[in-house]
Parts: sequence; structure tokens; C-alpha cells
Amino acid sequence: MKALLVGVAVLIGQMNTPQEKQVVHLQPHSGAIRADFGGKLLERRNAPAIVYLPMAPPKLDSQGNPWSLDIKNLGPGGVAVVGTSQFNLRIMVGKLCTCSRVVPRTY
Repeated sequence: MKALLVGVAVLIGQMNTPQEKQVVHLQPHSGAIRADFGGKLLERRNAPAIVYLPMAPPKLDSQGNPWSLDIKNLGPGGVAVVGTSQFNLRIMVGKLCTCSRVVPRTY
């Protein structure tokens, strides 16, 4: 019975896994997040401590969805994501955050 429950839990967990996103990286010595990164996963490793969202974030990504970007901070230190005057977000090492035109979410 326990094996059946574990099997069902594993199956449900696999069904609920998020879709894989294309991984992108910043150019060397650049803290600028490009508009075409929308809808992708930006892995930050040994990048500047401050990265900047596009000055005027696009409304849609290349797939026609509302523009958003997942940022994963792989270290070695924290990173600040800066946009307009109303947007400033800090991501600690090992954390994932979704930045969108609406609300940033940290996981």
C-alpha cells in the first residue's frame, strides 16, 4: 500500500513539473538584461552585483506572452535587479525569481 502511494505521489510530482525554459546568460562584464531574454531563464553566475532590466520593458515576449524573465542566482554573491524607480529586487544565492511587468516573485 505504501509503495502504491509513493508511486502515485511521484507520478503526480512529475506531471506538475514546470516546462523547461531556454537558459540565457549575460554578456561578460555586462549588467544589462536584454529585452529578448523575455520568457527565458537567466542564470547569473559571477555576474555584476547589480543587473538592470530593459529601460522600457516590452509588453510581450517572443512567444506573444506577457514579458517576464526568470532569474536564477548561482552566486557567488547576492544580486540586485534594478528597473524603473519603483522596481528594485534582491536575489540571494541559490534563489530563483520571476520578474515581470506586474509583480516580482521569489521562490
